[in-house]
Amino acid sequence: MIIVSRKLIKLLTGNFAIALTVWPFIFIRSKHHSKNHILINHENIHLRQQVELLIVFFYIWYSIEYLVYRMQGKSKLEAYHKISFEKEAYAKESNIHYLKERKLFAFIKYLN
Repeated sequence: MIIVSRKLIKLLTGNFAIALTVWPFIFIRSKHHSKNHILINHENIHLRQQVELLIVFFYIWYSIEYLVYRMQGKSKLEAYHKISFEKEAYAKESNIHYLKERKLFAFIKYLN
């Protein structure tokens, strides 16, 4: 399900993100972005990751990775891009068939 919610995205991420996935929803900054198939695929990859980790463990793991990278001196943007879940989603977002062929816990190979 996709919800267009400009105010919520801005509240949660500032101007940082155009989409945010919180299972089972994908929040998108504008209707224009909801037509972007690569963006939607990226967010659907996050939905799959969240289900694999029983939702709550995804958020814990994601937060820990982010905090570790920030403590290592990475900027907010650098820390975000180093998170294994983001690496997988960015690497595979252009492959619209990826979720059909994706192996369980595929994000693990993107850990540093």
